[in-house]
Amino acid sequence: MSDPFHIIEPKGKKIPFVLSVPHCGTEFPSEIIGDYVPSMVAAPDDTDWFVHDLYNFASEMGITIIHAKYSRWVIDLNRDPESLPLYDDGRIITGLTTTTDFFGKDIYISEDKVPNQEEVERRLTNYYWPYYQKVQTLLDERKAEFGKTLLWDAHSIRHLVPTIRKEVFPDMILGDNDGKTSHQNLIETTLAGLKSGEYGINHNTPFKGGHITRYFGKPENNQHALQLEMNKILYMNDEELAFDESRATKMREVLIRTFNNIITELDRI
Repeated sequence: MSDPFHIIEPKGKKIPFVLSVPHCGTEFPSEIIGDYVPSMVAAPDDTDWFVHDLYNFASEMGITIIHAKYSRWVIDLNRDPESLPLYDDGRIITGLTTTTDFFGKDIYISEDKVPNQEEVERRLTNYYWPYYQKVQTLLDERKAEFGKTLLWDAHSIRHLVPTIRKEVFPDMILGDNDGKTSHQNLIETTLAGLKSGEYGINHNTPFKGGHITRYFGKPENNQHALQLEMNKILYMNDEELAFDESRATKMREVLIRTFNNIITELDRI
């Protein structure tokens, strides 16, 4: 079986920085694709469209990129493997193996196709844990060489998702689980970089970082993790359907500046 992820190796000298894009996958394994509503599979709406393309500059900086092959509708790599909630404020978010999209539309053709616990375990084994294991391997390699490492978990979301939040989302949201997943200096450096553009920046509100950030963020072990959520309209068109190169270019300027500052700060801590 092929790996459920893609790796983009650094083009320059490797640095202690790994970039994860867990929700950009659009493929479905052949053994289960027939279980889904065909029109939904054709364009899985909850995809973080083009995020790995937005960060196309990262490999030039020496950053290793890992991004998902399969849709989050197969299994959501940023949810707790035991399906424990990430938040306790009553918000509705899709689960580990969701049966609906963000707007509550059924994604399976019938109730009997919804994965039972045995199928959930199979998906964890085949698609979920291999991603986590590869991320940890990459982080271990960087830490062995540099003594420290950082994981950046990259996400995007529609600017308005009423099932999650009644208001439009902030432009960007940096998540570090209230300071638990990264050294404070890295957090402050990142916030300053993101605020250097014309975008609105929130910190841990309404997202604190998902399971990936919380799982891998162990600053006491010199393994830091940050999540960045951003509005899709910052790099896509107003309909959130197509990549917008001019918007993406402007966003990349802020991201590149932020990454350069993070790399410098990583040397200091």
